[in-house]
Amino acid sequence: MPAEWERQACVWVTRPHDESTWPGCMNEALEQFEAMTAAIGATTEVRDTAQLDIPTNDSWIRDYGPVFVVDEKVDALKCHDFSFNCWGGKYWPFDADDVVPQRIAQRVGPGVDVWVHDFVLEGGSIDVNGVGSVMTTEQCLLHPARNPRMSREQIEGMLHAALGTRHVIWLPGGIDGDDTDGHIDDVARFVSPMAVLAVRAPEAHPDHLGMERNWLALEAARDQDGNRLELIALPAPEPMHFDYPADEFGIGGRKPLPASYANFLISNRAAIVPTFGQASDDEALKVIEGALPGYRVEGVRCEWLIVGLGAVHCLTQQQPNTHPINLWPTSM
Repeated sequence: MPAEWERQACVWVTRPHDESTWPGCMNEALEQFEAMTAAIGATTEVRDTAQLDIPTNDSWIRDYGPVFVVDEKVDALKCHDFSFNCWGGKYWPFDADDVVPQRIAQRVGPGVDVWVHDFVLEGGSIDVNGVGSVMTTEQCLLHPARNPRMSREQIEGMLHAALGTRHVIWLPGGIDGDDTDGHIDDVARFVSPMAVLAVRAPEAHPDHLGMERNWLALEAARDQDGNRLELIALPAPEPMHFDYPADEFGIGGRKPLPASYANFLISNRAAIVPTFGQASDDEALKVIEGALPGYRVEGVRCEWLIVGLGAVHCLTQQQPNTHPINLWPTSM
């Protein structure tokens, strides 16, 4: 699996369309989605599942979409279709989302092999550095609602076989308000083969203790060759909440939102970063600019998109170029 900074052919998206995901703010979410796709489209082709008549239940294509890999021996694109159970059966239905990887592979071309797995895995739960390491959280991949009959060692073996990795970096868990059981793309991200941006929150913040546990785990971690990682602290936005109307089961009320600057997308020398209209937005963009020198770093407002409990990375899934070129750390 190529790292996200390697050359991409396109980025797949699914536009917001489920009113229950964005109750009372669908128009605002769509406006921010259009701004996001425009920012991505400045450097990368954007392909929308709706425009290709691919049915979906919801918009979180990072998690249910294809996980693309490249077979470098024959220079061929391959596609993994992992089982998607809607984050442990939290929402229904999800049958259309579960087969999206196969439908996208058909649109990409007849030469794209699709490997269908019973193994439950969401794209937002993994992050790779492209040279042997995959980073994830114990909270998510060891959750009993994912693959309860598999040991940690068996899960690691599955990741390595599918992604071409040989080393797993385990972090404890995710941020407050994250209904995915702790996805990695809200807490820590590779920005080069040996550098990781990781969220750190102040003491009064609800994510302080969890993010400090992650930071300590990263300080103790090594890369695939046994080297220490370079760690870069990423600020956390102030806590955000939304008053959800009661659903058919009477469940609603004020809930925390999983707002995180780590939910950015890297695509063809650009980084599209969620912002939330907060004072910390500028600081976060500066940190990411420093971590990705020579990249176009663009913030896009996501205070309405995050009502759906996801942002830029959750709404996108990159398709690698079949001629992967490592774009780090060469200049533009």
